[in-house]
Amino acid sequence: MLKEYYAWDGANLRLNIFLQPGASRNALIGVHNQAVKVSLTSPPVAGEANKQLVQFLATLFKVKKSAVKILSGEHSRHKHVIVYKPSQFPEIFSK
Repeated sequence: MLKEYYAWDGANLRLNIFLQPGASRNALIGVHNQAVKVSLTSPPVAGEANKQLVQFLATLFKVKKSAVKILSGEHSRHKHVIVYKPSQFPEIFSK
């Protein structure tokens, strides 16, 4: 895992994610214990929350879903994710 909640790897953004599945809304909550906290409405069943996380991050960073990859933590709330060449950035990811 990264020491901080995000790191730039050239033009790509690596993220530590703390996922809260089964929430009332999809949202980027903020920083929680050296990870970006994301709440999603999908339950943590059969990979549904992971699929929704990829879609959520793709929309957030204005990239295709194929440009978002879960590197580790597919069966955990703590995930390590990479976003390839994001074109939009929320404030907490400023370079």
